Amino acid sequence: MHLLSVNTARVEHFVAAGGQSLDSAIRKRSREGRVAVRALGLAGDEQADLTVHGGLSKAVYAYPHEHYAFWTTVRGQAQVAGALQPGDLGENLTIAGLLENRAWLGDVLRFPDCELVVSEPRQPCFKFSAHIGFGQAARLMAQSGYCGFYLAVKREGTIAAGEAFELLPGPREVGVAELFKARMRKP
Repeated sequence: MHLLSVNTARVEHFVAAGGQSLDSAIRKRSREGRVAVRALGLAGDEQADLTVHGGLSKAVYAYPHEHYAFWTTVRGQAQVAGALQPGDLGENLTIAGLLENRAWLGDVLRFPDCELVVSEPRQPCFKFSAHIGFGQAARLMAQSGYCGFYLAVKREGTIAAGEAFELLPGPREVGVAELFKARMRKP
């Protein structure tokens, strides 16, 4: 398992493909070098709506690179131009080797200089659809289960693209994939 990219963004105002005006920090971009990991997230990263993003339990968002092919295909079918880059799904960490069905709440991702704890799956929102470029993106995330997961900071430090990480099993009582499916079934 390894970290492909560390991504951050500041809150910015942008107009989505459909003309919708938004304030968001979903437009993450890769960072070079080591990035500080603090209790409330990565240095240089912000959240526009703290009622649904950020905080101690959602300090960092990880997304498996393995799902990028799916999003590239559906964007192509929706005739959305442009290639996807790490961070384009709003994630802070673009990872490889750990999918939602192998992550459980309480599992620890141990990096060389910090530790992060799996806290919950991401829930898609209208800003995700607007940023990805087509209105059905949030629905497709709900259907596919390709949600990624939030991480709390267990041990502060630094992190950098290219690092390997180790998965230390937690209590293994609630899986990310199962919790996401249950939340998506709620009215």
